[in-house]
Amino acid sequence: MGARVPDPGDPVAKASAGSNPAPRIDRGRRRPLRRAELVQRLARVPAFSEGNAELEQVATPPEAAAELLETALARGDIAGRTVADLGCGTGRLAIGAALLGARSVTGVEIDPRALAVAERSAYAAGVEVAWVSSDVRVWRGSADTILMNPPFGAQTKGADRPFLDLAFASAGRAVYAFELAASRSFIARRAVERRAYVEATREVPWELPRLFPHHRRARVPIAVDLWVIRTDTKT
Repeated sequence: MGARVPDPGDPVAKASAGSNPAPRIDRGRRRPLRRAELVQRLARVPAFSEGNAELEQVATPPEAAAELLETALARGDIAGRTVADLGCGTGRLAIGAALLGARSVTGVEIDPRALAVAERSAYAAGVEVAWVSSDVRVWRGSADTILMNPPFGAQTKGADRPFLDLAFASAGRAVYAFELAASRSFIARRAVERRAYVEATREVPWELPRLFPHHRRARVPIAVDLWVIRTDTKT
């Protein structure tokens, strides 16, 4: 399904869209975005207003999202490609892929409240994304490139495994994902088991803000890696 047109009286839509309540959807070629501009556009996508601790709903920081997207773009896995964002939340990665010229983008999310924010944000950004309300364990789609910031497993051990399994099964070219640095050995083994090739991995700056009652500090730096995993080993 395509992006729905939001209620023009919706305050979130107004805040996202600024002075123009009905931005034009641009289906043509997009000009390249500079890094600073991409970060600014991604920062306009709201984070979770009331995150679900069980789902580990933590928005991808705009700077980290831009790094993942630019890495995928530079490797030929965004522009002109089909892209899916698994567990898309409020849509930062999916919207960013659309801004960078993906042929089509799908965002898969189990939380309807997050999807509502994502739909409004895509409309405000002037991009089209197909938003799918689904648990990743039952989604049967596919794409050239899979993007994701899955649950890290802090609340439920192994919560990221269904995301990884689906990503390896549904990515025609590559998977770009954030994961805790502590999971490096597990993810590398999982990739080998799925006959995928770890093309690159590097740590990215990441601070976890206070979101849930059990969080004591305002911000906590955590060790997070950006993974590039090639599923099409002939590419």
